[in-house]
Amino acid sequence: MKLNFSYWIKFSLFNLLLVATLGLLMRYKIAFELPFIHQKNIQHSHSHFAFAGWVSQTLIVLMVHFLSKQNSAINLEKYKKVFISNLVCAYIMLFSFIFQGYGLLSILFSTLSIFVSFWFAFLFFKDLRLVSNEAIAKNWFKAALFFNVISSFGTFALAFMMATKNVPQDFYLSSIYYYLHFQYNGWFWFACMGLFLSQLTLNLSIVKANKAIFNWFFISCIPAYLLSILWIKLPIWIYSIAVISAVLQVLVWIKFLKIIIPNFIKNFSVAPFYKWIYSSLIVCISIKFLLQLGSTIPVVGKLAFGFRPIVIAYLHLVLLAIISGFILVYLFTKRFVFQTNAIKKALALFIIGIFLNELVLAIQGITSFSYILIPFVNEMLFGIAIILFFGAFKMFYLNQKK
Repeated sequence: MKLNFSYWIKFSLFNLLLVATLGLLMRYKIAFELPFIHQKNIQHSHSHFAFAGWVSQTLIVLMVHFLSKQNSAINLEKYKKVFISNLVCAYIMLFSFIFQGYGLLSILFSTLSIFVSFWFAFLFFKDLRLVSNEAIAKNWFKAALFFNVISSFGTFALAFMMATKNVPQDFYLSSIYYYLHFQYNGWFWFACMGLFLSQLTLNLSIVKANKAIFNWFFISCIPAYLLSILWIKLPIWIYSIAVISAVLQVLVWIKFLKIIIPNFIKNFSVAPFYKWIYSSLIVCISIKFLLQLGSTIPVVGKLAFGFRPIVIAYLHLVLLAIISGFILVYLFTKRFVFQTNAIKKALALFIIGIFLNELVLAIQGITSFSYILIPFVNEMLFGIAIILFFGAFKMFYLNQKK
């Protein structure tokens, strides 16, 4: 039985709207007052739901759609239970974190969400055997699932510390960064790369380049975790591995830009508006890899990890600008949403909001080095959150209306 993928994508757009709403609430509370809302609880709800309800939910739907195009014999009906289970966990986490923070219900469904990801990985791995090895996205999806599974080790380490009531600060933070690294740079990155590459017109040079690019990204992803814990005093040989992984990822990205992108530009016909978004994504990804490399310089790394605005700006660069930006442009170019001028303007509004958000966060981060306070920065970020909210609302509303 065929799945109605556009139907499930409507849930994704609604979930993005909820993420934007929570972001708006947080920015309002920072800029003004909202005494009856606990900021930490909203923050936990925002981050958990963004991961499970928006990004992961949309990626698993799009990956199943990839399967549907590769082999019509694959039974897709079983994935409906995965979609529903993941959504149930995400929505319960959304509300339980708001009302109780880390409590019994939120911890229970956070754990169940992890097991749903294991379930999806098991089903998808099995079905990938029915996909031709000529599909270059295949290995990227395998790697994405692998990193999604091992990212859970960080969560289990946190649970163990909480259960034993022994929470060393360095180990606690290292576990959080472990989870974030293998989600951001593993599961999200490799899944998005698989979706992107699945659109390419293949030739011998693309197939050959893809093999090398995939292998080096996969190999470097594991030691690149060390880049997240450079604030710990690491032995010189471990520090050297972190530097090598950062350099390697920059070089592999350059190879990707030289070989893969020209093929994409030449053979993938999309409207200039979408090409502009893809170009912006390339710039953002390039900045990300350069920032990783820059963090290996001890003075720069110490400054970056020592200032919260820098960390927040980096996390938003990856999750909001790169991952969410790619997912949205992919949904539009693959026509999972209705194509009208009004909904394209809504996407443009959301993209502008992303750009302004990164710009202000970056300026705030840079000026924090000199302990300079930007006047009305919280009010500006609240205004930008309104732009993001209305962009997300219009995309959902206009698509739902149709």
